[in-house]
Amino acid sequence: MAKTELQEKAKKGTDDSKKDDNTPTMSSSKNSVEKKTPLYDFFLSGLKDILYAENKLVDALQEMEQAATTEELKDAFEDHYLLTKKHVSRLKKIFERLGENEESKECKAMDGLIEEAREIIKSTEEGSVTRDVALIIAAQKVEHYEIATYGGLAQIAITLGLDKVADILERTLQEEEETDETLTDIAESHINPEAEKEE
Repeated sequence: MAKTELQEKAKKGTDDSKKDDNTPTMSSSKNSVEKKTPLYDFFLSGLKDILYAENKLVDALQEMEQAATTEELKDAFEDHYLLTKKHVSRLKKIFERLGENEESKECKAMDGLIEEAREIIKSTEEGSVTRDVALIIAAQKVEHYEIATYGGLAQIAITLGLDKVADILERTLQEEEETDETLTDIAESHINPEAEKEE
């Protein structure tokens, strides 16, 4: 199977988040918050929430890969797993850039989405394409939550004048959108039609 653009991004050895290693930290005037406002506090809380969510997702994606039937979907989950580890690394860089302690805050939304995925695995037949259909839907629910979160946080970062932080968040947002598109392509190309033939 030919590598997709997303697969190449996921498996390349260097993380483009490393490009930020030599950039100034929050002492830069373009990346500092002179006054901690309620909006900044909300932004920080959102970062803690998505850090928790991404860390939880790392483990869940391995479970979903093992449960998937088709090799194409297994590969997609492996790619998303590798990307998610990069996203965790980027979030850690953001905390460092902000001069804040790296902390997680329980994300009930992600906990619920992961539990739903586990219920799907329990309630569908092992080795069936129908299970793959259900797993794709579960994974896309996760993607849509992440897309909404990263999109919102990127806009708040822009509002706060945190241009470099916004750039990092927008890079992750783009990758989440590409993952969602890949899952749609897999479903539409053959997973859904194959599942329809199952008895």
